Order: sequence, then structure tokens, then C-alpha cells
Amino acid sequence: MKYTILPLLLPFCLFVSCKTQPEPGLRLNGTWRLVSGTTITKGVATVTDYTKESNMIKIINDSHFAFLKHDLNPPKDSTNHFDAGGGSYTLTGDQYTEHLDYYSDRNWEGKTFPFTVSISNDTLIQRGMEKVEKENIDREIIERYVRVTK
Repeated sequence: MKYTILPLLLPFCLFVSCKTQPEPGLRLNGTWRLVSGTTITKGVATVTDYTKESNMIKIINDSHFAFLKHDLNPPKDSTNHFDAGGGSYTLTGDQYTEHLDYYSDRNWEGKTFPFTVSISNDTLIQRGMEKVEKENIDREIIERYVRVTK
């Protein structure tokens, strides 16, 4: 009896001992600077370098996000090209969903935007759909952020 259990017990012990620990979830918390974005509308992609004409950061804590954006070269008149918004979010695995509660353009408020996110070193990639009927917007976006370390 001793010898018939051993061949069954050995593979079981090896399986249990080799099982890897579950990978910890993505840690989005922090301040992120938007460096580039790709917008795909009706199959046409437009790439924007956000390091030349504007500066945008996204701040994420355990339950909320906020973003702030302004021109790097403001016009000489009194116009201000400032953009801001924020709200709560959920994160399940790599599925990140923003619930936009506040935004400078009220047509976007109350909308939910689902994304897939990934982090590699200090870079956050956020990919998903933006759909806002009142603004005639239905597009895919891919945004690349780098972690702000200071």
C-alpha cells in the first residue's frame, strides 16, 4: 500500500510546490504625464505628441482619478486652453473603467469609459473606446503615460 500511494503523492507534491503565487494587481496609484496618444476614428489613426504643445497629468489614487491639461505656449490674449476632469474608477485585472463625474465640457459628465491598461517599467498604456453622442464622438484611443517621479 505504501508503494502505490507514493507514485500518486509525488506528482501532487511537485504540482503544489511549483505553483506560482498569483501576480499582484496593477498599481496605477501615482501621477502620470501624458506623452502621446493615438486616436482611431472610422479606421483613420491620428497620433499626437503631447510633449510639444501641451502638458497633461493624470493623478490616480485608490478610488479616484483626475486629469489636468494646459497649453505650454499660451496665446497672448486672455484665452485659456485649460482642460480638467475626474471621477471614480474601477480596476479588475487589466480592465480599468473611468466614471467621469467632473469635466470642463459637461456633455462628457456622467459617462463611463472602459479601457485595458498595462504597465511596463514607468510607462502606462491605456487603450479603449470614447463614445459621447452629444459630441458626435465614437473613437478608439491609445494613450501612453510616464510616471512622474518628483
